Amino acid sequence: MTHKSSASEGFWEPHYAATQPGIGGPGPVLVDAVRALTSGRALDLGCGDGGDALWLAERGWAVLTVDVSATALTRVTDRAAAAGVGDRVRTERHDLDATFPQGEFDLISAQYLLSPVEFDRPAMLARAAAALRPGGVLLVVDHASVAPWSWADPDTVFPTPEQLLAEFRLDPELWQEAMAENRDRVAGGPGGQRATVTDTILTLTRKSPPSDHLTRPGVQHT
Repeated sequence: MTHKSSASEGFWEPHYAATQPGIGGPGPVLVDAVRALTSGRALDLGCGDGGDALWLAERGWAVLTVDVSATALTRVTDRAAAAGVGDRVRTERHDLDATFPQGEFDLISAQYLLSPVEFDRPAMLARAAAALRPGGVLLVVDHASVAPWSWADPDTVFPTPEQLLAEFRLDPELWQEAMAENRDRVAGGPGGQRATVTDTILTLTRKSPPSDHLTRPGVQHT
């Protein structure tokens, strides 16, 4: 079957092909969010060079990493093998505007999953929420400001945490909102620049049925 390139792949594949492989570690928000969880099955959407995925795998998570760029996925595979966690990191190429990974997950992470190529992000986030097991955690981290070195328009208006949450249109009987806030951090640019930027952070937990004691947060699944 012939692979059909998408507009998203047409932007991100040349982007990764023209840059050096990253060696960065996990995002601090992910580290905080996972601290209280027991390892299970994780999905890393828009994995980039794989810093989050490797960190999770090193802590016992089985991680499915997804990106539209084949170059990015190859880098993740190579980094995982070099770190000795290749057996816990699997890759799949998806244009998330068209396809979504199959299966259920205990943790789904969407870190800065924004693009200059238009795509139906609310629909993608809804698919992500539906792929969580009861007790599973969905972590979404977005830019809420533009860094000086970003490709984004400096006049971009980002959604508030409340507006981001509203994108999901979730039944409150099924979901528990753990966090919806803006948070500042010091970011580093590709040329060694430093600047204070703002993130929007949203964490949701899928509620467990009262009678289900095996799928609550912090319990590992097989």
